[in-house]
This record gives sequence, C-alpha cells and structure tokens, in this order.
Amino acid sequence: MGSSGVEQSAQKAFGWAATDTSGVLSPLNFSRRATGEKDVTFKVMYCGICHSDIHFIKNEWGNAYYPAIPGHEIVGVVTEVGSKVQNFKAGDQVGVGCMVGSCRSCENCSNDLENYCPDMKGTYGATYYDGTKTLGGYSDIFVVDEHFVIRIPDNMPLDSTAPLLCAGITVYSPLKYFGLDKPGLHVGVVGLGGLGHMAVKFAKAFGAKVTVISTSIGKKDEAITRLGADSFLISRDPEQMEAAMGTMDGIIDTVSAAHPLMPLLGLVKSHGKVILVGAPEKPLEFSAYPLLAGRKTIAGSGIGGMKETQEMIDFAAKHDIKADIEVIPMDYVNTALERVLKADVKYRFVIDIANTLKAA
Repeated sequence: MGSSGVEQSAQKAFGWAATDTSGVLSPLNFSRRATGEKDVTFKVMYCGICHSDIHFIKNEWGNAYYPAIPGHEIVGVVTEVGSKVQNFKAGDQVGVGCMVGSCRSCENCSNDLENYCPDMKGTYGATYYDGTKTLGGYSDIFVVDEHFVIRIPDNMPLDSTAPLLCAGITVYSPLKYFGLDKPGLHVGVVGLGGLGHMAVKFAKAFGAKVTVISTSIGKKDEAITRLGADSFLISRDPEQMEAAMGTMDGIIDTVSAAHPLMPLLGLVKSHGKVILVGAPEKPLEFSAYPLLAGRKTIAGSGIGGMKETQEMIDFAAKHDIKADIEVIPMDYVNTALERVLKADVKYRFVIDIANTLKAA
C-alpha cells in the first residue's frame, strides 16, 4: 500500500529509538520507504510525547519490537508527494496521528471509522502492508499514505497543534458521539493531564458547563483560572461529592490508573454517561445497580477516524484551541519521559525535531 510500481531506493532517515525494554532512547540512522504514488513525505517539525510512547518502548503492552521509534503526534511540512496524490503539495502544513493504515473496505472504514478497523495500522507498533515495522515521529522525515494525512490550517502553530492529533481527537470524538457537544450541558472531566486539559477546552468551546474532578485541590486554580473550567470537585471530599450527585450529563474520564467508577456514576443524571478514554492496566469494578436505577452508561472511546480528526483540527482552528505545551530539544527526551511518569508537565511535552534533532 502506498508504493509505486517503479522500484525506488529507500530514504535515509534519522531519529531516536529504544533498543530494549529499559525505555531509554538513543540516536539511530534508519530508512523510510521511497515516496510511493499515493504517499506524502514530509519534514517533521514537532512531535508530541504521549504516555502511550512509554508503554510501547518498555513493551508494557506486549507489542514492542526493537529498534522502536515512538511518536504519534507528528506535524511538519510536505517535501514530496507521489504522482497520484490529490490533496497535498510541497509546502503544505500537515500532521499524522495514531494510525497510518487501515483496510479501507470493512464496515468501519466505510463509515469513516478507520480507527476501529480490525486491520488498523498504528503509527508505531504495527507491521505495515509491505512487511516492515512502523516507526513513529521522533525522527526527521515521515512517509505516509495521503489518506492518513491531516491538513493543518495555516493559522495554527505547529508546536501546540501536535498534541491535538492524539490527545485532542481522543476527547473530541466522545464529546461528539455521545451528544455532549450541546450548549448548556454539564460535563465532568476526570484528570487534568494531557487528555483532561484538552477535554476542558473542547467542552467549553461546545458551550458546556465544565467541572474538573480531581483527587487533589492543587490543580483547582489552573483548572479554573488557566483553562476556564466552571468548577472544581475534589473526589476524595465526601461532602463535595454528595452535593454534586446527579448534576452532570456526562463525564470524560481520562485517568489511566485504576480508580473507582461508582462515585462517578453517582455524579451523572439519569441517562448520564461515564466515558473512559484512559486505559488502566487493571480491570475496573462497578456495581450494576446504579446503571439500572438511572439507565446510565459506562462507555469507552478511542481516537477518531480521519474525517473526524480533520473536523476536530478545523474546529480547533476556528475556536483557537491549542494544547498547553513545554517544548523540549531532542536530547532532553529521556528526561522528559521520566517526567511524564511523574505527571511533571503542563500538559504535554513537544519535541522540537526540526531545530534540535542532529544527525549522527
């Protein structure tokens, strides 16, 4: 898929890769495929750091291979397009998120839900159609089928747009699908990290009242003053939780650690929805009774299809929605990965690839 009928030599590339489960990255020379007839090749300018990158390079999901180059919040500028590419040209601002391929023929793909295709190819962690392993965006160039390229509007800064390609679409999609995009609704957001801060921004742009739900009062000021949330709820405070019972139309739960769901079910109204976008390693427990008593829903959601991802980017451009980021040089990446594990970033690291990735 994406290769032309004419044999061409591979493209030299350079990036940072893990070579074992230690999670430590180091410089690596490698190859990208030649630009095929339906491919877009672009110079990577910035790449966001997602917690998923750490799971992958440490083989915590069991799908790692080495060398492993992570990164699926990738933005850059097109340098070359294949002969059959219709929608992009050299000089365009573009991005690639969590996937670089799908079967394009199943029911999900036919409904613009490539993210749920059984044969979806991750930007890293997958075997591509030509038998090669996919390698992510901690690298200088990227080659991808044009179907999986997102156009970045010229008015959007590339560095703070990069995290929207994972964190942004991960919260935008469930807000839309579960009907929490209507003005006047009350939306709760659990967790105020890379996903949570984007959920607050999108929900506010949709016109919702937003309450951030956290275990610690330490994030109250930033939630309300910095991000524009309407209220802040400490989940460990029984009085606050009791006062908020049955007040929310839906909750976006971004937490990836094991945590109780029962208190969250109590916060939503009848017909309310608790939507999981985090992925705790251990199973979560809940009682059926609160679901029955209020016809409530516990649901999950994972990124979005290509059409919806472009819609999300265009919506963000219209409403001036950007990620809150800390831009770092490439050689700081190992320290940054350690800080991600400590939640020591507000709220997303973005690697300045173009200016700081130095070829060996």
